[in-house]
Amino acid sequence: MALTPVRSVATAPVLVSPQDADDFEQELIDQFALAQASAGISDGYITSSRSVVFEFARSLSGPAWTARYADGDRFLAEQRRLGRAQSTRAGKAGMIAQFYDFLITRYLGDIRAATGVIVEQPIDEWNRPSGVSLGKVRVPPSDAEMTEFFDRWRASVANARKYLPAARDYFTASLWRRLGLRINESVMLDIRDWRPDLGQIGKLHVRFGKGSRGRGVKPRLIPAINGAAELIDWWLAEVRPQFGSDWSDPDAPMLPSERIDHEFGRSVRVGPNALRRALADQTERWLPAWSGRMTPHVLRHYCASSLYAAGMDLKALQELLGHNWLSTTSQYIHVRSDHIETAWHQANARTERRLGGEG
Repeated sequence: MALTPVRSVATAPVLVSPQDADDFEQELIDQFALAQASAGISDGYITSSRSVVFEFARSLSGPAWTARYADGDRFLAEQRRLGRAQSTRAGKAGMIAQFYDFLITRYLGDIRAATGVIVEQPIDEWNRPSGVSLGKVRVPPSDAEMTEFFDRWRASVANARKYLPAARDYFTASLWRRLGLRINESVMLDIRDWRPDLGQIGKLHVRFGKGSRGRGVKPRLIPAINGAAELIDWWLAEVRPQFGSDWSDPDAPMLPSERIDHEFGRSVRVGPNALRRALADQTERWLPAWSGRMTPHVLRHYCASSLYAAGMDLKALQELLGHNWLSTTSQYIHVRSDHIETAWHQANARTERRLGGEG
């Protein structure tokens, strides 16, 4: 994305005409985009932010700095009336809030000197929609359901009509289950990304981890815990070589399709939709109670919950999953614990002992 050169808003401008006000508003929005670019935020996210800020500005009766919470209420209510998804409304609210935080932090004094207006934040805790993930708990299947599902899936691979893609699909879903990888992180793995020489059991180099708020990729190294080391060794030693002679090429995809890229002489990378379809098909076949509900992200939630239940602390889970914030990781924990029932029984036992002693 190319940004046109803009004047630095170093001193408060003199606004004589409506055109001066329009130019000043445009400069503030451009400065916001430049600050985002300086932070390494992706062009796509910057473009989306600018678009949302302009959309909100057009809904106002005056310049952007005149917005108040009532304008935020009205804009978000209109978004809901238009049928925008909750996640879309939450995303737009977040982008608008970031813009006004930027104005308040950097240009509050300049705007007041130029216009006499004190900028306020139109998005607050009262009108900001929560994201879908905050209002929809993804409780994964139980341990017994998951174990039976993967056992039956594994047993079916040897007799599949097309063994290689069947084994690939099982292997990938097992990575989601054991390490909590995102689907796009999985697809972008190359053979070189398995590093058995690192750590005690080897590490997987996730080069295309998801960054927050459009900040590009966020690489991480994750140890091959939870049986993942044996799984990866089986895949690379026994199955991956059957896809073609590129099995020894470190730049070849770890998860290939059956097609060959003749220009580079190696397999074409499998697409995420093929993996999603495979998981859906196997779920319908082996775990029909979860048909239509099992997704790669549900398996990511299951990984987090099962590891937490086994004793892994939140900080370690945060690093494994590639989250920036512990609060995000905590939303992935859905432990089927009986600690509430245990505490209730213990409290009742203490009451009975106390009353019995008094008697």
